[in-house]
Amino acid sequence: MTRDEQYLLSLVRELTDLPAETGWLELKHNNAEPQEIGEYISALANSAALEGKAQAYLLWGVDDVSHDMVGTSFNPSAKRVGNEELESWLLRQLTPKIGFRFHQIQIGGLAMVLLEIDRAFRHPVQFSGVPFVRVGTYKKRLKDFQEKERELWRVLDATPYELLPAAEKISADEVLRLLDYAAYFDLLDKPLPNSRDAVLAALAADRLIESMGAGYWRIFNFGAVLFAKKLSDFGRLQRKSVRVVVYQGTGRVQTLREQEDLGGYAAGFEGLIGFINGLLPANEVIGQALRKSVPVYPELAIRELVANALIHQDLSIAGSGPMVEIFDDRMEITNPGIPLVDPSRLLDSPPRSRNENLASLMRRIGICEERGSGVDKVVFQTELYQLPAPSFEIVGDSTRSALFAPRSLTKMDKEDRIRAVYLHACLRFVQREFMTNTSLRERFGIDPKNSATASRLLNEALAAKQIRLQDESAAPKLRRYVPKWA
Repeated sequence: MTRDEQYLLSLVRELTDLPAETGWLELKHNNAEPQEIGEYISALANSAALEGKAQAYLLWGVDDVSHDMVGTSFNPSAKRVGNEELESWLLRQLTPKIGFRFHQIQIGGLAMVLLEIDRAFRHPVQFSGVPFVRVGTYKKRLKDFQEKERELWRVLDATPYELLPAAEKISADEVLRLLDYAAYFDLLDKPLPNSRDAVLAALAADRLIESMGAGYWRIFNFGAVLFAKKLSDFGRLQRKSVRVVVYQGTGRVQTLREQEDLGGYAAGFEGLIGFINGLLPANEVIGQALRKSVPVYPELAIRELVANALIHQDLSIAGSGPMVEIFDDRMEITNPGIPLVDPSRLLDSPPRSRNENLASLMRRIGICEERGSGVDKVVFQTELYQLPAPSFEIVGDSTRSALFAPRSLTKMDKEDRIRAVYLHACLRFVQREFMTNTSLRERFGIDPKNSATASRLLNEALAAKQIRLQDESAAPKLRRYVPKWA
């Protein structure tokens, strides 16, 4: 029997041993009407948040009065709504999209079904546009219970996702089995304690874990995401692992290689960056009569963009995690969640993160900087390598950044050129300098004799209203330029 099977059997027995249903537990025999299930997901998720539970449960195969296991005929994998699978139909009706999982279990020859439901986070969970809640052991519309609605909003506003439990009621030995605690001490340049209690105390001091008393512990999402040996050990965090995909050509038609980095972000960061760099093509350059191979993309830019994707993602978006995609002509890094600032202002905006605890520890171990997003470094590196300017955009409910392979100025399209001029102006401005014809020539490697080429680029960006003159009265040769927002 696998650990997961043992865990599920133990969990079912623990739930059926409870004296009564709760705000976060509903017991059923066979009732599996899809609309009813969806409403219960909403009610149980919201009530779990109210009662401080990481998860809620809907269990089939149990008499809801006696709590005796009686088995069930409900088969979620075979259930359909019209032509749609039950699970996908339910997910489509839920707002926001939360994690839930059906488990089919055999206990003593009886078929049981357990539905694990993640608690509500940031917003009450709605089904078909209506939020529900448990009142006693009954499912009710949330709007009919204003005090509960107010309390739910207070709870949702107060709890960051990082500090929700990823695992609860586990032993100290289990904590050490699940987390790469040695990496924690190594990355912080601390000696590894020689006792289990000292290790646990250090992890608890950084709020990676917390004692629940009676010898039990909980691991927070924060701790699991950063230091899990395998994110798959933490159910709903499994999809937060980093996917790396290499494609043939410039589209997503043919995949050459795909791999997931299954460990915690902090513990596995250097390995992840090394793996990505190993997949990238290289250019051969000759310097001082020595031919050498250099990466197509600057490693520092890759590090900053991958770190940003990990730190600034919306961890609460179910079923989605960071992804690195490598094409012949570009590299894209995508994370769930839209940025907290305008993508065009990432370079100059003060740092904001929806995962402050995660960001703080990542800064302490040197994966990212304290002062900002690192986008200025990315832009600087692409200019140093004379690459096309990086792009930053919102795609659906995700954020995507891209690095582009070397391309001569003559082969850049108008959008590429304007973006490069704009970001050059931004970089100069945050360095308390101004963009000039000269600085732009240096950025593109344009010969000083071809200043007219730089002038045309400047005029393109002016016409697109991405930059403006710092002093409109200045003579042409003395003109200086700033970003549109300066």
